[in-house]
Amino acid sequence: MLSPDFSSIPLKLRQTGDKTTVFDPIRKKWLVLTPEEHVRQLVIPYLTEVMQYPASLLAVEKTIRVGNLSKRFDIVVYNRSHKPWMLVECKAPEVPVSEKTLYQLLSYQRTVQCSYWLLTNGRQTFCADARDPEDIKWMPSLPAYDL
Repeated sequence: MLSPDFSSIPLKLRQTGDKTTVFDPIRKKWLVLTPEEHVRQLVIPYLTEVMQYPASLLAVEKTIRVGNLSKRFDIVVYNRSHKPWMLVECKAPEVPVSEKTLYQLLSYQRTVQCSYWLLTNGRQTFCADARDPEDIKWMPSLPAYDL
């Protein structure tokens, strides 16, 4: 398990009626601050500011086809050739990162085909090196973005 420090990441929040909204710097819009959205909005600046992944190569909440179903992945980081590189699955803090979370990510992986996987609920975070599908390894830290 990894221990990224999300505690110092400031979020742009505002009150809209009785709802708190958060500004998504990738989608460039205000979104209702649900527990899962809160985690996603902490992960984005962690990837772009702490890990130095290029913000222009992140996609957030895009629709993909999984079998006959339309699904939305949380975050995909692309390499400089615009090929999917890291698939990120975010959960609300009260939702444990479990086998069920991994199976959800794997269903997206069949379509997106990323070299790395990141699963997090903001408290539990796991990253896997999936470059060799026959030998997937859980990593002690996130990979550097030096592609």
